[in-house]
Parts: sequence; structure tokens; C-alpha cells
Amino acid sequence: MKIVLEHLTKQFIARQGKGIVTAVDDFDFTIPDGKLIGLLGPSGCGKSTTLNLICGLEVPTKGKIYFDDLDVTELPPEARGVGMVFQNYALYPHLTVRQNIVFPLENLKGDKRLSREEMNEKVMEAARLVQIDELMDRKPNELSGGQQQRVAIARALVKTPGVLLLDEPLSNLDARLRLQTREQIRRIQKETGITTIFVTHDQEEAMSISDMIIVMKDGALQQMGEPQKVYNDPVNLFVAKFLGTPAINVFEGKIKDKGLYIGEDLIGERDCDDQDVYVGIRPEAFIPDKKGSFRCRFDRVETTGRDTSIVCHNEQCISDEDVRAIVDADAQLNNKDGIIRFSLKPHKTYAFSKKDEKAL
Repeated sequence: MKIVLEHLTKQFIARQGKGIVTAVDDFDFTIPDGKLIGLLGPSGCGKSTTLNLICGLEVPTKGKIYFDDLDVTELPPEARGVGMVFQNYALYPHLTVRQNIVFPLENLKGDKRLSREEMNEKVMEAARLVQIDELMDRKPNELSGGQQQRVAIARALVKTPGVLLLDEPLSNLDARLRLQTREQIRRIQKETGITTIFVTHDQEEAMSISDMIIVMKDGALQQMGEPQKVYNDPVNLFVAKFLGTPAINVFEGKIKDKGLYIGEDLIGERDCDDQDVYVGIRPEAFIPDKKGSFRCRFDRVETTGRDTSIVCHNEQCISDEDVRAIVDADAQLNNKDGIIRFSLKPHKTYAFSKKDEKAL
């Protein structure tokens, strides 16, 4: 099912009546049918509000929501054909796994009502899909966090929704379970073909399983596209800083006579007017090179599993005290007199306007 948001806006009255807070600001885009979309941004950026608007738990201040060609803006949640999985799972603790999954089917009315045999068949189909069919007689407190999450997903899927909405579904899991569960979410989405929106503040999570990501800030859409394209071609400094682990290194820089400079070091070219800029350099852009044009003061080498990081300093760096360069473990360091030189990969080096922080 295709989801179309037309100038969707949601405003709230601030606490104690002091002004208006815009949680979602003029969203105008289309989510293609059958795709898994990562809705990404820092806490408080409006991700969950957007999900609640699509689900029908919130009413937009203005704008429209379409499922395919059907205007669902005024429809109640139960009439939208949406499956919702909440951050806290929201399972009934006194019911078994089977009873939790079947619960939405028992509340169907009219011509949608199913026989007991049909309900059992749908429940087992959903349970097998999320691989919990051997846990049907257990109660939630007898399950791990990952198993509880899968029960919540099965309950959302049992009605065969046209849209599946996941609100930070992995935030309560430890690192290993997060990895396992996000892989299962991707598998389930591929098998069902259900249009899925996955809300998270974890950019690695979103980029690893999404067909497309939507990056938000302060209720506004910053960028939308395929994860790797957004990572490689950020439209502004916020997107560049938000995506990537370790984070992008940001420096004070300038463009002079078509050259891109950090301090006195010429690190590249930009066909732009002379101006002061922010320069962003991804950690993987650094290549140790004794003839390289970019100089830093060497500090130390850190090895964390597969990654080898050179930690160094540069007076123009504003993103952190340290500059972090991820390099090949076999790279030859050239830190003569405490200074290390790098050449830089041009496609991993960015310039941003100081006026509006947009990419140049």
C-alpha cells in the first residue's frame, strides 16, 4: 500500500499554554508500496507523532493522508487497516502468547468476523512467520525481550494490515538481541511485502534494514532517499553529522580561488565563490600519506575489533576535541615529529555553507 502525506502538519499547545509547538511541519512526500522506510532523527524531532498521525491516534492540524487513493485523514484507527507495534510491546501479562495474538481478531465485527478455526489458522500463520510457534502457551513474563517483541509483531500482522508501523521496537533490547530482531523484522517485511515504517533514533539500525530513510529535525523533513545515497550525499550539515559512526569530523574552512582549505592546508577543490565554510570529512576518508596535504597532530592509535582508528588533533576541528580517522590495519603511519599527514578521498569530503549549513 502506498502512503501519501500532503502538507501534513501537527501542532500542539505548549505546556502552560505558552505558544504553539509544531511537531510535524508540512510533510509532503510519498512512501512507495511494499517498502521498509526508516523514520530517523533525534529524540523529540516528531517521529512518533508522524507515526501516530498515519495510524490515526493523532488528528492532523492540517494536511491529508492517503493510503493508495483513499483519503484516511478522518478515519478512526480501527478503520485504516494498520498494524502498530509500540516501544513497550503492550502485551497483556495475564494472557498467553496465543491469546495475545488472537485478541485483535476476536474484536472483529460484522462481515469481518471470523470463525474459531479461521482465527486459529491466522494466529499460527503469524506465529510461524515470526518464529514463535513453539511458545504459544507461555505468558509474556516467561519470554525474553526479543520474544516479546516478536509476539507484538505477530499480533500486529494477524489482521493482515496494509501498513505496519513500528515505534522504536528495539530500544528495550540489548545489543545482540537488537541485531537479531532487526534482521527478523527485515525478513518478515520481505516475506509479507507490507509497507512498513520503522521509527528509530539509531541511524545504524535504520540504514541497515531500510529501503529508504527519512531524516527529521524539529518536525521538518531534512532528506529522504536510499540509505547509502543519503549518507554519501547529505543535503546539509545536520544530516552529515547525524549519519555515521564514528561521526563525521567537522572543521572551520574556507574556499579561496576554487580551492578548499582547512587552515593553510589545501585539501581539495570547489567551484564556488570565495567564502568561509564548514568542512566535513568522514572518518573513512583519511589515507595516511607522507606527501598528503592535510596535517594533524598525532595522538594515538585505537584498535576496536576490525577497525583501526588514528586519533589526532587539528586546531580547526569543531566537531570534537579529537579527529578520528578509520584506516586499514596495515596502513603505514608517517607521524614525523608528532605530525601525521593524510590525503583525503574527495567523495567523502564535504563543504557546507556557513549561512544556512547547506551542502555546496
